[in-house]
Amino acid sequence: MIIIKLGGSVITQKAKQAIFRAEIMKGLAKHIVEIDDSVILIHGAGSFGHGFAKKYRLYEGYVQDDQRYGYALTHRMVQELNTHVLESLHTYKIPAVSIPPHVSVLMDDHFLSRFHGDIFESYLEKGFVPVTFGDVALDVSIGFSICSGDLLMIALAERFKAENVIFIVDEDGLYTANPKIDANATFIDSIDADELDSLKTTIDDHPDVTKGMAGKIETIKALAQLGIDTILVNGNNPDRLGDVLTGKKTKRTLVHGSNEHGSD
Repeated sequence: MIIIKLGGSVITQKAKQAIFRAEIMKGLAKHIVEIDDSVILIHGAGSFGHGFAKKYRLYEGYVQDDQRYGYALTHRMVQELNTHVLESLHTYKIPAVSIPPHVSVLMDDHFLSRFHGDIFESYLEKGFVPVTFGDVALDVSIGFSICSGDLLMIALAERFKAENVIFIVDEDGLYTANPKIDANATFIDSIDADELDSLKTTIDDHPDVTKGMAGKIETIKALAQLGIDTILVNGNNPDRLGDVLTGKKTKRTLVHGSNEHGSD
């Protein structure tokens, strides 16, 4: 089982609303098609979803009536991005099918309350490649909230007992500081999960209701508690994904999971 998260900052232009980076996605799909194991794909919302989610304050839950329109608009936009992703995968005859979060999750005060993994399992058993994504979802406590791709990653990795997961990001991996604004940031080739708290993260100016790299580090720590290793690789150079998948040496960050809480 391989679980890959396609970062919204890689497959969309985050500085421009709703611009899909088709050539990058096709470059990634070229390597995904070579995977022999079962695979689940998750993608972020990027510039298709984060701007509207922030504008309508959907991360606060239901506050006022116009948020219903904002919810519907955000869902439509991330569904549009999902269609673009599927088209890229279908170019390489990958049998990718969409599983939107609203049919597989229920939230409770921003956290997953129910996760229906059976639908993923059924598609996997029949040889399909399930594709899910960050989206809005109903929330039993606050009406609705954001179901991020990272939350889905944790749920899927735990359900399918993944040995490791791959994050496709817009940097070479993890750094000691944000390399976009700190010239002294040092690249990290590998690190133990319990060292992650020492890293400095600064969220950039693009609207991202999932807390950017700071949120990613929290996700990686949660995966490590499940005994799962995490690989971060730069999707702007799609061939690096191919190198990771085939075990070739390439620039990436490996975060070692904790064996203490890992499953057998």
